[in-house]
Amino acid sequence: MHQHLETLIFETPGAGLSDITRHVADALGRARLAQGAVTLFLRHTSASLTIQENADPDVLADLKDFFERIVPFTGPYRHTTEGPDDMPAHIKAALTATSLTIPVDKGRMVLGTWQGIYLFEHRSRPHRREVVVQAMGTEAGNPVRNS
Repeated sequence: MHQHLETLIFETPGAGLSDITRHVADALGRARLAQGAVTLFLRHTSASLTIQENADPDVLADLKDFFERIVPFTGPYRHTTEGPDDMPAHIKAALTATSLTIPVDKGRMVLGTWQGIYLFEHRSRPHRREVVVQAMGTEAGNPVRNS
């Protein structure tokens, strides 16, 4: 079993979805994995990860608008110490995911034709976000032996 671990750093522009697919694919290339899985873990509680359509940008705009409607920036919220956008960001992150696992075959993620990986920033201002990438499986060039 081969394993690779690295952390990717992203500067978000503020609330919205940023396509990180290429960055994850690059990390997977460095992992030299033939077959297995890649797990992504976001080390934050006010942002999330999602797999969504990467063809029509209206999908991303509609998702952002939907989450702003169901969890508005204006409360009332008890937790306001870190700003008025913090508690709504925590709720949005609780409704989505902070980790994803994607199968890997022939060194590539097995994503659908129109799927991309997105970092979903829920805070209104820019933030620095860390995504831990862990790839596990058979190493490229090392065939699996069947007993």
